[in-house]
Amino acid sequence: MPRTSIDVTIPSLSGKRALVTGASDGMGMSMAARLAAAGAEVVMPVRNPRKGEAAIARIKQSVPGANISLRNLELSSLASVAALGDTLREEGDPIHLLINNAGVMTPPDRQTTADGFELQFGTNHLGHFALVAHLMPLLRAGGARVTSQISVAARSGTINWDDLNWERSYDGMRAYRQSKIAFGLFGLELERRSKANGWDITSNLSHPGVAPTNLLAARPELGRAQETAGRRMIRWLSARGILAGTVETAALPALMAATDPRAKPGALYSPSGLGNTSGAPAEQRMYSPLHSADEAVRVWEVSEQLTRTAISAA
Repeated sequence: MPRTSIDVTIPSLSGKRALVTGASDGMGMSMAARLAAAGAEVVMPVRNPRKGEAAIARIKQSVPGANISLRNLELSSLASVAALGDTLREEGDPIHLLINNAGVMTPPDRQTTADGFELQFGTNHLGHFALVAHLMPLLRAGGARVTSQISVAARSGTINWDDLNWERSYDGMRAYRQSKIAFGLFGLELERRSKANGWDITSNLSHPGVAPTNLLAARPELGRAQETAGRRMIRWLSARGILAGTVETAALPALMAATDPRAKPGALYSPSGLGNTSGAPAEQRMYSPLHSADEAVRVWEVSEQLTRTAISAA
């Protein structure tokens, strides 16, 4: 299939409020633009307001009249997550779509969040876990669909239960896999608990495949002065349509999972090409590290303890 033909059809989202984390650049910005083009009111919680304003300006060039706005959020700070929850609950508008897209990947050296958690586990998983907890009244009011963005890296690996924060021995990629496995288990457990308790929300998973996004770009604040060799290779492959998508196609699985009326609760959507690295988005077999419901319950309970939030009481 020619890459230019890869797309998803998004239904009208008029009257819907959508929230996308990590939408100030890359595939998150592409998601925000597509949702706005479908008529949604889009909320972009961002760490860098200047970058967020630039993203909105770019989106409005292609989607004149887009109803899109910024809020402050630093996912690596539980206080910031709680503050965003306070702000949105005070606004009182139901949330109909939540795409948990933001993330960090493989800092060369171990770093921690404001609350002392290993940065990837604390940002990719715990920050989003706490965000869902704080937004639960609005998600329930909107009968929301929650789509959580994992990674092809979650195909293998385990949760390092003996050292969740990698204090004794840090391996950036293993820690990244753990963060995405934990996040995936959470998304599946959210669906199970919603169904069992009548929360009136649905939850599923997506991953973008492989594309030249900013995950592996130069990030001085992460101790990465230059983009990685892996990103240079991905960009080369993407330009030639070989085993890699584009930033735009990388956004499509999450858009399908979040907006397609046929998208299933508790399912995984990703590119359907070789190795799930590129190609048209479609439902995929669940990765084996995400199969255990017992492991998901353990992740949920530990996450409640670490974030001092209780989704079940929302």
